[in-house]
Amino acid sequence: EFRKIPIPPHRYTPLKESWMKLYTPIVEQLKLQVRFNVKTRNVELKTSPETDDIGSIQKAADFIRAFTLGFDIDDCLALVRLDDLFLETFEIADVKTLKGDHLARAIGRIAGKGGRTKFTIENVTKTRIVLADSKIHILGSFQNMRIARTAICNLILGSPPAKGIRKNEDCS
Repeated sequence: EFRKIPIPPHRYTPLKESWMKLYTPIVEQLKLQVRFNVKTRNVELKTSPETDDIGSIQKAADFIRAFTLGFDIDDCLALVRLDDLFLETFEIADVKTLKGDHLARAIGRIAGKGGRTKFTIENVTKTRIVLADSKIHILGSFQNMRIARTAICNLILGSPPAKGIRKNEDCS
């Protein structure tokens, strides 16, 4: 089996710098073949005769995709080690159509002062969140992602950060 994961231009440098950290778990733990195709700018994954689990190629694809979305390498490694972790991506426009300053304020409410609100949501829900402009990426277990998504949606809709976090603490 064969998979290609496209790498966006802004992730080339981080990919080069941490290639060995990405390469090692894919080859040693999942027993797959991996290479970066410079012409097509894709990471290519391929099963080898030593590959044990058929689902390992999907795990490796999720691992690389999480890295390209901007998650820390250690958080991405959890996708390889654990079975019940998932990635979810949604846009602020999916929740509410906002433009200009209103969109900037919604992103600011999610991030919080110095990233405090985002870190609090991550810690309470045991998830990892990446804010990439108007896209939001969440990495975690299904139940925890649902709680984090609800808190983020409340912030997008305009509730004060303290109120969204308080509701989350009640849920968990």
